[in-house]
Amino acid sequence: MSPVQVATEKMSGVDHAWLRMDEPANLMMINGVLFFDDPLDLKTVKRALEERLISIPRFRQRVVPSGNQRFSWQLDPGFDIEAHVVEEFLPSPGDDADLQDLVSSWMSSPLDRSRPLWMCHLIQNHRGGSALLWRLHHCMGDGMVLMLVLLSMMELMPPGEVEGQEAPESANPLRALFGQNPPSKKEASGYIQELMPGAARLLTGPAEKLASLSTWIKSGVFVPTFGRMAVRLSDPRTLFKGTLGVAKRAAWSAPVSLEEVGRVREAIGGTLNDVLTNAVAGGLRRYLVSKGEVSKQLSFRAIVPVSLRPLEKMAQLGNQFGLVFLSLPVGIEDPRERLAELRRRMGRLKHSFEPVVVLQVLGALGASPKTIQQLVVRIFGTKGTAVLTNVPGPRETLYFTGKPMRDFVLWVPQSGRLGMGIAISSYAGNVRVGIVTDEGLVADPETIVAGFHEEFSAMLDLAERD
Repeated sequence: MSPVQVATEKMSGVDHAWLRMDEPANLMMINGVLFFDDPLDLKTVKRALEERLISIPRFRQRVVPSGNQRFSWQLDPGFDIEAHVVEEFLPSPGDDADLQDLVSSWMSSPLDRSRPLWMCHLIQNHRGGSALLWRLHHCMGDGMVLMLVLLSMMELMPPGEVEGQEAPESANPLRALFGQNPPSKKEASGYIQELMPGAARLLTGPAEKLASLSTWIKSGVFVPTFGRMAVRLSDPRTLFKGTLGVAKRAAWSAPVSLEEVGRVREAIGGTLNDVLTNAVAGGLRRYLVSKGEVSKQLSFRAIVPVSLRPLEKMAQLGNQFGLVFLSLPVGIEDPRERLAELRRRMGRLKHSFEPVVVLQVLGALGASPKTIQQLVVRIFGTKGTAVLTNVPGPRETLYFTGKPMRDFVLWVPQSGRLGMGIAISSYAGNVRVGIVTDEGLVADPETIVAGFHEEFSAMLDLAERD
């Protein structure tokens, strides 16, 4: 196809808003690492991606100007997977510290806008195996849909598991979400439910709220909801807030057993997500205590994404999510007391229209002059301290090019000029927490991770004493 024949697709207002949030000190990239105990082969990885990923148009499209400060998606006439999949080798000993340094450095490096906005780094010599570092621009899609894309490339079983034949390529039900024939809502729900029921529950309710958009707009909900958000007091100044620099630092937790999280939940109440969010809040508290900066009254907000995408429209990618502002009671030391207060605050957000309002605001900002968007982003950036997301993953072990994926960890971008992103993800019976911070504000996010583990251990001790 010649350049003049390359079709273009207008970028949505919401995706345009995320593209314009990109700046050197706050790159709008979603990052993730997939861990493998066995080494992966570069040629085999490229071949698998050509077969399973490149068929999704967005991964072959680049961003091009289309007039009036807007952009469109255009098929890259010179697309070459060699430019998007690269191999790197960690220096010895190839431990987590070496990987942390490499991931952190890439988080500070922008993607090439002359090409489709994604990169896959095959990292060799990590603890004797391999890791796949994914960097994807937020304008391509939100974290949930991009995670589903990556998981759709996986196999449900290794070759030879089924006697006398290779494991069928179509065995992964998530691939049907991104095929040429969009599934029905019922089919899409079934595909996600089969592999990751936790995510299916998370995705269903909010999307139904968006479906009633015309009803609640007519009811006059938009203006008062937006007004309450706009006039909220700014978050207090802590070590986690300040002027951002270019350098970022990534850290991640050791795996935490979902069985143990369940034991804590049964003993002190709440949902699995409540327990994990409580441990995160406790970890943040422990970090501030170690720096001599905390009071019992201290609370600050985590901005929590809420997916509003109809399940049957996953193949469209793009961003279709809103945000809620969850106030974390980080000043409360006692885990039970903090959990009770956290649950009370979460309860107030359950029936909030804030996610739908934010989605509409982002769409409007994408169609507004950039100066207006920057002003609104700056205002809303003062209302929060961190981005916090929870991504329930598959229950069973998945495989890629026949190799078992041991685990994965995600990091969310610090949108709204925030200095910290926290992602809780589950996979194959375990949970991990990924934290990214601005290096000038928090140069040691691994200390927050250590506080998370200490806090969870304290809650587990409470559960075992009950």
